[in-house]
Amino acid sequence: MLEKHIKKAYNESTEGKRKGDKKTESEKIREYILSAKKITVPNWDGKKLESINRTLKKFGLPKAKGLKINTNAADLTRMPTITKALMAVDTTDSDLIIARGRLGVPGSGSMLVIMDHKGRILSAAISPPHIIHGKSLQEAVEEELKTALQRLGL
Repeated sequence: MLEKHIKKAYNESTEGKRKGDKKTESEKIREYILSAKKITVPNWDGKKLESINRTLKKFGLPKAKGLKINTNAADLTRMPTITKALMAVDTTDSDLIIARGRLGVPGSGSMLVIMDHKGRILSAAISPPHIIHGKSLQEAVEEELKTALQRLGL
């Protein structure tokens, strides 16, 4: 159970005994992601959702549903993608949230984040600004999600 491992890691940190991530912790995150039944992507862009779903399918994960929520206000924050994800956590009962948007200030590039139902970050990936990498939106989103999942061993 993921909760048990999170609590144990927190206790190790407060006691000054934490020495880094453990194999079992990554395994529990993978298990949580693979057991997700309801995945939500907060955005209005059908191309992002299609790209995310193509990648989820490759990893044997269920299809995500788009959350038609106005996320423009998120772009006014210091961490737009995190804010978008938290908006979905607060307004849905999803097991998993996958949000993608600007990393920080305009020109900083983009970030894709995977959060659990409590708003805890399970994984993420970042990309340089489009003007630097030159990839299509679909390519960038698929690559970011693939990276975020692979860094957990999926």
